[in-house]
Amino acid sequence: MPHPQILDTRFRSALARLAKNDRILTFEKPADPHLEIAAILKKHDGRQTLLFPSVQGYDVPLVGNLLSSKENCEAAFGLDFNGIRGLVQRAMGGPLPPEVVTTAPSQEVVLKTGFDITKLLPALFHAPGDAGRYITAGIVIVKDPETGIYNASYHRLQLLGPDRVAIKLDFGRHLRLAFERAKARGTSLPVAVCIGTDLALHFTAATMGSQMPESADELAVAGGLSGKPLTVTKAVSQDMIVPAECEFVLEGEILVDDVAPEGPFGEFVGFAAPAADAPVLKITAVTHRMRPIYHVINGFGRETIILRKYVLEASLLKVLQSAIPIVTDVEMTSGGLHRFHAVIQVKKQSRQHNGLQRNAMMAAFGALKDLDLITMVDHDIDIRDPIDVEYAVATRMEASSDLILIPGARGHEYVRVSKEGIRTKLGIDATVPFEDQDKFRRVEFAKTDIELSHFAAGEDKATQALGLVGTNIA
Repeated sequence: MPHPQILDTRFRSALARLAKNDRILTFEKPADPHLEIAAILKKHDGRQTLLFPSVQGYDVPLVGNLLSSKENCEAAFGLDFNGIRGLVQRAMGGPLPPEVVTTAPSQEVVLKTGFDITKLLPALFHAPGDAGRYITAGIVIVKDPETGIYNASYHRLQLLGPDRVAIKLDFGRHLRLAFERAKARGTSLPVAVCIGTDLALHFTAATMGSQMPESADELAVAGGLSGKPLTVTKAVSQDMIVPAECEFVLEGEILVDDVAPEGPFGEFVGFAAPAADAPVLKITAVTHRMRPIYHVINGFGRETIILRKYVLEASLLKVLQSAIPIVTDVEMTSGGLHRFHAVIQVKKQSRQHNGLQRNAMMAAFGALKDLDLITMVDHDIDIRDPIDVEYAVATRMEASSDLILIPGARGHEYVRVSKEGIRTKLGIDATVPFEDQDKFRRVEFAKTDIELSHFAAGEDKATQALGLVGTNIA
């Protein structure tokens, strides 16, 4: 598919593309937001987007598993895999400042008093062991109190009351840094939680590592992704801007002197994050479309991780190719939750390239701290085929010399085998020296245009051709 100069990445445009490509399935019965919807989403994870027009107790339709598969992502953008990755790479290299507008669909309805988010939003109770109902697809936008730069990121929000949620702030994240700066000043931190917003902002909020430093304005990066400025408007109760194209916006302040118990909650690694005190976000206003759509992401679901596949691969490829040009492609694998494991492909074209694959390995570990396992392969290996990658490990890796251990390195604290995020990282060098490539070249067969469609199917055809008609099968 072509790579367009400008792409319509608005939330409803993406839903329309999904529907046009038969990637949305509609549940035609009332569905219970307490455990049932999340269970349905998990059972059908990685398949089509699921739409629940009737949610018990609410008049807001709910959509889930939105971007939980490669097919959904491609349909939502109208691009293939490489096209989406190209958008992410363009965003990193060419941010476009947002455009302020005065009329915004996200503010068709404005509620400053008397609202109750527990009754307004069909936030799910996901799993029996969870502490309560959670907003999971909310993108939190903040203007840093010192730099004035806008940041967008995903954070889970536990409903506490009509205008209060507990917000999980991981250490090392930009929102946490902004909160600590506000806390040092003794002032609350204005934020906006956006639900059902532009896909460009969804992907930007999922970006991390060296390619999204604190100095990057993520509203501008979202504009770079779609090729046009993100439209924004002034918030109604806070001194900041918010997306103009959005289903719901919860404006509020993270309080510096108030905490509440938050968790447990089932996280993307498959375990329940333990209960702990978390800052309280007080909602000061709710704005939404006239007929809004509520978007939900299952905690331990593929949508949580596949969002980061495209952005992390694009980030990693940009870092590696600028430093080690023999790198040709990267794959963040599914089993590694598109975050912890990577396969990196290189093409050695002279003896001078021997060893550079290990330089690339070290650069990758430095670029993405959560990477724990890297497999290096040659250019003739299909990095998107796990069987081919395992073939490279089986035939080109000698354990006594090709396993590289990096002890005491920083990873993700959710990985339970680590010691609060500290663990040994592993590199597997399944490449061969340039001068040995001919020795490892696989047998090639003649080219043919014959496809399986040229063959006849059916038991009768086979038994007749084999002379087995009437054969008694014991």
